[in-house]
Amino acid sequence: MNVSKDTVVSLSYNLKVDGELIDSAQAENPLVFLYGHGQLLPLFENNIKDLNVGDNFEFTIPAADGYGEVNQQAIVELPKDIFVVDGELQEDLLVIGNRIPMRDSEGNALDGTVVEVKESAVVMDFNHPLAGKDLHFTGKIENIREATPEEISHGHVHGQGNAH
Repeated sequence: MNVSKDTVVSLSYNLKVDGELIDSAQAENPLVFLYGHGQLLPLFENNIKDLNVGDNFEFTIPAADGYGEVNQQAIVELPKDIFVVDGELQEDLLVIGNRIPMRDSEGNALDGTVVEVKESAVVMDFNHPLAGKDLHFTGKIENIREATPEEISHGHVHGQGNAH
């Protein structure tokens, strides 16, 4: 059996950005996903299509095909007073590099990274942390099985006993 639509794929991998390891999954605790259902970057899925158990892979996904290029409009200055809770400025949140879960004006959840803290404002970057970065993957296909009809209809892998 090879990696194809409606198969459950288990794989180990290393993800490097600019030569630095930033994420991995080992064979003992692999990444498990339903292939062909949009759970991973499209180019990632393309690069492992038709591989078999035991096959190794290595490829790079350019920034534009990964998490996109940095969008300068997603870097915004927000008034410091939006970080006031119960009358107190949440200074422990306002640390450069800290990711803060927030909501936009329509209520959509998004995470922002603190870029700069000014006297009366905070500069936040709402780009994905990997925007503008090429993603270099190496790994191995650990297991492949047919997805169950329930997994296919739900669009994700179920654990033992059909658990979500």
